[in-house]
Amino acid sequence: MRARNLERYRHELGWKDAPLLEAAAAATGAQPAVACGDLESLSREAAGCTRCRLAEQRRSVVFGEGDPRAPLMFVGEGPGAEEDRTGRPFVGQAGALLDAMILALGLERRQVYIANVVKCRPPGNRDPQDDEVAACAPYLDRQIALIRPRVIVALGKPAARRLTGSTAPISALRGRWASYLGIPVLPTFHPAYLLRTPLAKREVWQDLKAVRRRLESDAPAR
Repeated sequence: MRARNLERYRHELGWKDAPLLEAAAAATGAQPAVACGDLESLSREAAGCTRCRLAEQRRSVVFGEGDPRAPLMFVGEGPGAEEDRTGRPFVGQAGALLDAMILALGLERRQVYIANVVKCRPPGNRDPQDDEVAACAPYLDRQIALIRPRVIVALGKPAARRLTGSTAPISALRGRWASYLGIPVLPTFHPAYLLRTPLAKREVWQDLKAVRRRLESDAPAR
């Protein structure tokens, strides 16, 4: 993103400054996470997954991408049409906005990890259904266990509900810290929602500042 575009985005936001896998499975009702020892082998296993109906019409399994040792992980709901076509998470307009959010934190996309609750596109870009989320849960749980981020940002309602266990609306969950696998989780609005509701960017900026403070306070000693 060009500097002037990032600066405009900051202005729009009103910025003045710019556990154990088995325990998680028991808590969520999911099966224990798959046992792959690294993200590459986990991605290969996910590529052949037929655990739910979403496999029937997919073009790609959108596994995730980023730094395998990232301090910050973003989790969205599921791939859209462009993600299904390219095999990459968060591309297109929503992806560009997420890139801006990451840059505003002082990071680049390559320095974080980006994944979704489900790895295959739900038809018509609908929200993933509960059984689809449960079928994909072992993959996300294993990603989290392998990456071990210091903070997870849950983008949108499906991701927030999956990682907090709450059925509350995203408007009630955003900005409130939770924990998953012993890792702090902060739900916030999905970038696609921000494209439709630009005024909500200010609330998301408050959430991002909270994420930045948590990362700074938990930074390893040098």
